[in-house]
Amino acid sequence: MHFSTQIRSWERTFLGLFLTFSTLLAGTLPAQALAVPEQFIRLASSPTLAKPGILLLDPTDQQNLFSLDPDVQRAPASVLKLLSMATVLSVYNPDLQFKTTISETSKGDTFLLTGSDDPWLTQNTFEQQQYGRAFSPSLIDAVLAAHPELKSITLEYKDIYTLDIQALQRYFADRVVITPVKVNTTSDATTELASIHSPTLGKIVEFTLLYSDNALADRLARMAAKAMGFTTDSAGLESAFTKTLTDLGISAAGIHIFDGNGLSHDDRVSARQILQLLLAVKNNPKFQPILEGLPTSGQTGTLKYRFVHDAPNAVGLVHAKTGWINTTISLAGFVTVGDKEYVFAIIANHIHNLESARQAARVTIDQMLGTIAKPQK
Repeated sequence: MHFSTQIRSWERTFLGLFLTFSTLLAGTLPAQALAVPEQFIRLASSPTLAKPGILLLDPTDQQNLFSLDPDVQRAPASVLKLLSMATVLSVYNPDLQFKTTISETSKGDTFLLTGSDDPWLTQNTFEQQQYGRAFSPSLIDAVLAAHPELKSITLEYKDIYTLDIQALQRYFADRVVITPVKVNTTSDATTELASIHSPTLGKIVEFTLLYSDNALADRLARMAAKAMGFTTDSAGLESAFTKTLTDLGISAAGIHIFDGNGLSHDDRVSARQILQLLLAVKNNPKFQPILEGLPTSGQTGTLKYRFVHDAPNAVGLVHAKTGWINTTISLAGFVTVGDKEYVFAIIANHIHNLESARQAARVTIDQMLGTIAKPQK
């Protein structure tokens, strides 16, 4: 070997050792990136998912670990509830409580029911006891306790959902005839007879996500749109969701919103937009109820029975929002891999409209995450 060549070889060796030593001294040696296994990639491309949108990312350094058409706008199913609840919490304090009151009026058989658009009134005693929901029949019971002679009443109501008024009529059909009248003022109220409260908004958001409650999600989303100064129709929802994303520094390009719960096949959002929303939620304490409401694989909510048989090693390690409509199976959230937590979004919106096809897609997604999920050491 030529002498000058030997010198250059030693120089390269010395330089490499110097850089390594310097990096160690500075404490900046890069952490080893997750090596996405071949099986993950194979499952992602499985025909059972029918060309989905997938994005897997390391939130600590924003490193893109795996992607498959993440920017295509798709029908997200109930994963859209993540955006609904982020919109709600962007305008309301999670400590907010809804109050509903029944009062007498100057007319002996007329009473005023005044609410705050509580989305979670119930006529079911189990739901009251199990989840702390405000039990609306107790308000009519207060009327009948004060006036046991009444066989029929006129119920003026303000800021109460019509469906909840109709539910009260059915509940008391055998005891008292209720004639509802919607009003725009509370000036008729004289003496308050009773009032009820629902749990805090934060707890309602958690429940909405944990059990994927469609009625709650849609009511809350439209309520938030109204509070933001938009209409409560599809156009207003889209404007509200667009503002939420934009305010969080996320591009809202291409989204189309037709409801607040993801049931519409016309809803459109990309896997990347959902993933970026999850990142924003994770880094902002006011969105904590969203994180608290995410179901846990094999343990809680809509994930209670998933992963148990298909990817048992991932039980307890995936915290994510589920979603499905006829042709979509989706899942978005966080997966624990040893000492790190990665964020992911999966939207498969070209599934055959068969339950067997949807179940196969769920199994594929579970097994895919199971290839990387690992408990902390």
